Amino acid sequence: MASRLNDRQQVIMDRLEAEGEIRLHDLKEMFEVTEMTIRRDLEKLEQAGLLRRTFGGAIRAGTDIALKDRTGVMAEEKARIGRKAASLILPGDCLFIDGGSTTFELVRALKPGLDITVVTNALNIANELQTKRIAAIVSGGMILEATSTLIGPFAESLVESMAFSRVFLGSTGVSPQHGFSNSNMYETEIKKAAIRKASEVNILLDHSKFGGADLFSFARLDDVQRVITDRLPDPSFLEACRQAGIDMVEA
Repeated sequence: MASRLNDRQQVIMDRLEAEGEIRLHDLKEMFEVTEMTIRRDLEKLEQAGLLRRTFGGAIRAGTDIALKDRTGVMAEEKARIGRKAASLILPGDCLFIDGGSTTFELVRALKPGLDITVVTNALNIANELQTKRIAAIVSGGMILEATSTLIGPFAESLVESMAFSRVFLGSTGVSPQHGFSNSNMYETEIKKAAIRKASEVNILLDHSKFGGADLFSFARLDDVQRVITDRLPDPSFLEACRQAGIDMVEA
């Protein structure tokens, strides 16, 4: 695949290999080309599996974006998604909520003292539930520092032993071909386990994730009952989701 890269794309990959992350603005100035040209380069490199596009740049393929770096990206959109998702939760629900900046906004939007039980593998979500006096069960496991989540066989075993009325999961990309995806294979296994034990699967993602395909797929389109987003995708993508039986909810 590298032999089919043009000179500019090869320089981009060399810089990414050296620095681990590249910024769109820096590349535009370096090559003295338009932003659209750089975006097309990054799109091609992502399709080749050589990098992962992020808000304003790119990182190496398979690299986790730290939670602290995701929190400020599309903050208002994520807050709207979180509030909409929270409005769907009913008293008596038993939920699984996984880690992520958008799922955290869901927990922030919950009313204190709400009569539900939440199982989570995310330390920051567990802390927020405690401050809201909402019953919480935290999975065991190894801490994944970048995302503040608990992963591994202990976490998977706990999730597999339960039944959930609803699960709310984040996703770093979704496409008709690859389904819903994530960059970390250990987090992916937790998501798969939660989906297997759920009566209803809800995915929370902002519009920038539509069309993205990260390294590990954790669900097909027809595994999911609802997607909650800030902006609906283009008509062809929207039709693919509806054909799969997904209820597309715009926050």
